[in-house]
Amino acid sequence: MNQIKKSIQQALQQILDTKIETANSAINSAKESRDNETKSSVGDKYETGRAMMQAEQERNEVRLMQALKLNDQLGQIDIEKIYNRVETGSLVTTSQGTYFISIGIGKVLVEQQTYYAISVHAPIAQAMLGKVEGDKFNFQGKEIPIKTVL
Repeated sequence: MNQIKKSIQQALQQILDTKIETANSAINSAKESRDNETKSSVGDKYETGRAMMQAEQERNEVRLMQALKLNDQLGQIDIEKIYNRVETGSLVTTSQGTYFISIGIGKVLVEQQTYYAISVHAPIAQAMLGKVEGDKFNFQGKEIPIKTVL
């Protein structure tokens, strides 16, 4: 089962690497566009264009910082550990799906199987925290059994 967690972690790492690369590229593109904006006879148009490029750069810098933060969080998870209760790093199989309590990325397809990478702060993770195999938890008015915790 650790191999599954390792595969999920690798898939998440690829997603984060793409997000980081995309954000860096967008930041560089916005900087280049801003710096190449030529002053026209209409000064306001020049300033508006520069301000728009600056705002775009700032939005992408926020995206980059978020992706880097998730990257750090993912790197801190011990995927070798076998968990016996739901906590950060555990892989939880329920009747509703299989959840990797890690970072909030969402649905991930690994080896033709769907997993949900969720943050420990996600409402469903909060409902599961501390539970063990065989326990049930309530979420959105449903009682959901936990099949396995790894």
